[in-house]
Amino acid sequence: MRIHGKVVVIAVCFGVFLLLYFLGGNAADDPLLKQVVEEEEEDGSNSTPSPSELGRDVAAKFAKKAPVGVRAEEPLKRRKEGKAINRGASVNAKSKPRSNVARPVSKYGRPEEVMHLAVVACGNRLDETLTMVKSAVLFSLKKITFHIFAEDPLAPQFEEKLKQWPRVITAKFQHRIYPITFSVGNADEWKKLFKPCAAQRLFLPVILKDVDSLLYVDTDVLFLRPMDDMWSLLKSFNSTQLAAMAPEHEVPKIGWYSRFARHPFYGVTGVNSGVMLMNLTRIRSTMFKNSMIPNRLSWEDLLHPLYQKYKNHITWGDQDLLNIIFHYNPECLFIFPCQWNYRPDHCMYGSNCKGAEEEGVSILHGNRGVYHDDKQPAFKVVYDAIRDFPFNDNMFQSLFYPIQTKFLDTVNTLCGRIPQVFLRQIEKTMKKVFEEKVIRHARPHK
Repeated sequence: MRIHGKVVVIAVCFGVFLLLYFLGGNAADDPLLKQVVEEEEEDGSNSTPSPSELGRDVAAKFAKKAPVGVRAEEPLKRRKEGKAINRGASVNAKSKPRSNVARPVSKYGRPEEVMHLAVVACGNRLDETLTMVKSAVLFSLKKITFHIFAEDPLAPQFEEKLKQWPRVITAKFQHRIYPITFSVGNADEWKKLFKPCAAQRLFLPVILKDVDSLLYVDTDVLFLRPMDDMWSLLKSFNSTQLAAMAPEHEVPKIGWYSRFARHPFYGVTGVNSGVMLMNLTRIRSTMFKNSMIPNRLSWEDLLHPLYQKYKNHITWGDQDLLNIIFHYNPECLFIFPCQWNYRPDHCMYGSNCKGAEEEGVSILHGNRGVYHDDKQPAFKVVYDAIRDFPFNDNMFQSLFYPIQTKFLDTVNTLCGRIPQVFLRQIEKTMKKVFEEKVIRHARPHK
């Protein structure tokens, strides 16, 4: 046994000697090792590095190895000049201005998909807009970038209010505030079209050039389910569709456009632009048919002449212009069902949104000022509950149950007599958010 032990010891020592000989001799001819030694000499170090130090330097060099087609000396040169190089960036790529929207990185190293939501706020719409933002953040799963277009007096108020929100909430979104601007025509004329600043939405493809897709909503919109579900409808677009809206009405006999419009409109009942999903890249690259000239026009070139032609015939401002555009370009529009833009018109003349009856309301649109009067208390109950909900409280106890309880006072109203329409989706959404944020994180790691 002693003889076998000595043989093993001799064999191990011989193997170690060969390894050291290889590292100290043959590996010294490697160009990466030579570069390491040259850098050490240039840095003023006269000490001879050990084999382990050489191994570490070689590993570092391989980690920084230039991509194919890029000179290996370039990273070294830029490092000597004190210039930082982003990981994964080509060292000879032309510098580009950074996008105005950050790209979060997932735990797997891939960029997370960020949803983009735009809103336009003027006048006394501060609280209403903040409540909309709050509903989107409470129920959504992916991160959101909010593009808030606001009059100058409102901009600092938005900043101040959003800074007061808890950090656990603000970590879920980014926001950018823009002034009200119109790239063509008379700005004062655009600003006064229909409601203050509402025409700003027409210019979003022109202003947000770095944004590929976007969901626009009016300030009086509330999310009752994750925005993620609406965002996923972008994948349902065919090759020609570039925007999505809901019908203005479900019943042509009582629809506004089908009875009173003095201009072309989309389909049988027209479309409502209070919730509008857009592929901005496609909008910017598409040439649109129109009733003014035989040639097609780009989106930006189309807006002002279209307004000049129809300004004496439109009632709902920018929404009417959108209806005219998609009347002549119907192949460009995707129609989503009424539960994604549920308004008092869907219940005040009798329930006429079958999708909401079956699935519940996904997005509540409180137009006609119903959040701020008692004409449709069912809408006001939901708005007040979300506005007053403390971020750190339990959503079932401090949000869902108060809505459920206060709905008992609305059952004698036209919209309140169908409470399941308002409650079904929000209850389902709260369970989904709870499972996503609590149960999943409480699951033991394998």
